[in-house]
Amino acid sequence: MATIKLNHANAISKLSTAEQAVHNLVMSKAPTGKLKDNKLDFTSEWKEREERIESLIEEYKKIVLKNIADTKDNIDALKEQDEAITR
Repeated sequence: MATIKLNHANAISKLSTAEQAVHNLVMSKAPTGKLKDNKLDFTSEWKEREERIESLIEEYKKIVLKNIADTKDNIDALKEQDEAITR
């Protein structure tokens, strides 16, 4: 009889922990309110850069969460295959 090497519960638990960490990742907004009516080119560029960084981080979080979900699905599929083999 074959032995199942995949510890499904442990793997899913680790992925859930990673998923929760991504959800808990919150970046504080740039303090643009302190700039008031400052119209320097540098100020405008800085604000735009901060907005791009915030946008990139949100996009990255979505990608990581999608990868975690895909990995969970793959682990579930491996578990089903292992169970089918050992029957």
